[in-house]
Amino acid sequence: MPALLELAVTIPKSDPAAHVHVARLILILSLAPTIGLGIGRFAYSLVLPDMRDSLGWSYAAAGFMNTINAAGYLGGALIASKLCNRFGLSRVLRDGTLACVAALILSGVSGNFVVLSFARLLIGVGAAVAFVSGGAMAARLAQSQPARASLLLSLFYAGPGVGIFASGVLAPFMLQYFGPGSWWIVWLAMAAISIAMMIVLLQNSVDVPTTVADAATGTFAIRPVLIYLAGYFLFGAGYIAYMTFMIAFVRDAGGGAAAQSAFWCLIGLSAFASPWVWRRLLARGQSGVSTAIILSFNAIGAALPLFSQSPVMLAISALVFGVAFFAVVTATTAYVRFNYPTALWPSAIAAMTIAFGIGQTLGPIITGMITDATGSLSSGLGVSAATLAVGAVAAAFQRPLKSARS
Repeated sequence: MPALLELAVTIPKSDPAAHVHVARLILILSLAPTIGLGIGRFAYSLVLPDMRDSLGWSYAAAGFMNTINAAGYLGGALIASKLCNRFGLSRVLRDGTLACVAALILSGVSGNFVVLSFARLLIGVGAAVAFVSGGAMAARLAQSQPARASLLLSLFYAGPGVGIFASGVLAPFMLQYFGPGSWWIVWLAMAAISIAMMIVLLQNSVDVPTTVADAATGTFAIRPVLIYLAGYFLFGAGYIAYMTFMIAFVRDAGGGAAAQSAFWCLIGLSAFASPWVWRRLLARGQSGVSTAIILSFNAIGAALPLFSQSPVMLAISALVFGVAFFAVVTATTAYVRFNYPTALWPSAIAAMTIAFGIGQTLGPIITGMITDATGSLSSGLGVSAATLAVGAVAAAFQRPLKSARS
């Protein structure tokens, strides 16, 4: 067992130093989804309006960019468990995140649709394998402190909030300063920030070995969690539509750079605060009810702009949506942790991520087509909110797997 993890596990659980050490390791791991998701995926929404105007894209073409990103994420999720078994969790986390950084650089050096599509695909693959491996590592580290496991695990999934906040602070004002067609400058700036985070991640490597022999001690069965997978699929389809087009929605409502930045930063800040908001609910995540409650807040947050586009309503929407959307992912990992033996965590997390990935592959392109057909972003947003609501209902029917941990 590597020294860093051994120290985290062998310090007495009553020692405050153990809590701090495990939290620090998980926060370091969270830099991977900060890069791959918080920046790699979601910063696209901030530069999308300028890219669409400068490059002459339709809403469907703009949605395709996130669809191919989601397709890459799905592909990464399909191979993540095998990669973890063969190469180890730490190496998969590192290489997946490096792929994301390379793709961010590529996004800033070409306006070609095919090149940009490949960059979005590569970010998706890298983010998925890093997310699955990092999630499994975070879950194992959190398990060393059972009383605080849910809060500690939440720190990993709060990481993308940092990326969302960072991109929200910089991107709108950079676009305003450099003017139309400056989307590529934003991508290069985001790449520079990601490189700095990558250096921290590489200098503080955490390794949790997973071998083929370990993974072979059990199998993951789909049927017992089919209803949960359906709810998670709907979450993937619904949330990504909101995150793809809401900046365009804010801009169309008359919001300038300051309004767009404030909206995005509110999502990032509330996402980072979610571990403390939901910690007690996540600690009771043996069934799908916890996920359903959090997903309901997602649906409410997505629906609020349909009733009013006032700055106050948009701010409330960002706060409600932000505090819930990564908490759904945390609740899903908590469900896996409660219901499956440790050896099955990478496989179970990968299966959940595949369902999620299929949903978010379909969500942006369908929403973009609906928006093009109706000429209104509100129609796509309505579909997004309804999808999230149905997903919450589905998740509520999932019961604990009493025999899964035997």
